[in-house]
Amino acid sequence: MENSTPTVFGKAGLRGRLASGPLAENEPDQRIVIELADGQKVQVPAAMLVRQPDGGYYLPISPADIQNSQAQTAEHASRHADAVIVPVIQEELTVEKRVVEHGRFRINKQVQEHEEVVDEPLWRDDVDIQHVPVNQPWSGPPPAMRYEGETLILPLLEEVLVVEKRLMFKEELHIRRIQKTVHEPQTVVLRSEDVTVEHVSPDGVPEARDGIRS
Repeated sequence: MENSTPTVFGKAGLRGRLASGPLAENEPDQRIVIELADGQKVQVPAAMLVRQPDGGYYLPISPADIQNSQAQTAEHASRHADAVIVPVIQEELTVEKRVVEHGRFRINKQVQEHEEVVDEPLWRDDVDIQHVPVNQPWSGPPPAMRYEGETLILPLLEEVLVVEKRLMFKEELHIRRIQKTVHEPQTVVLRSEDVTVEHVSPDGVPEARDGIRS
């Protein structure tokens, strides 16, 4: 089928093209020959074709309707050879929606700046830290932090060097007295006095002498 030939579509996948030329506007009784996709040609009233926006036509019948019509026509033809069989076709309304452009809008956007004072209450936490000296020796595991009311107490530990003096019992002295006799000869100077006594007579003449030693 050429692209210039109007296409025809219908129900249940019916496809074809106009084989008898374009439709006449002033001939409502015009009959149109449609060539289906399988090469079969059928004749329908022009009033059944509905013009579509793309230039094609909609035919409200299906391939099964054509087969039934042809079977009925063949049956009547066998009974009445001289009779003309005209298929009875019912039109159906098909409603479709399509987008139609009615106009266009041109929007110009301008950015304007202005100052505005914003004074909203904000919530903030302030922390008051106090150093409380303890300075006590600590042994064992580190103390855990704790709360006293709304106060968080965080213990801080520090290693310090400790130097101390202690008394140590080092040793004992055991003293024993030993007595013994020893001879140590020594030279000693001893002094003595000798006294001589003389008897003197009245006339001064010595008479006798007595020797006294001390």
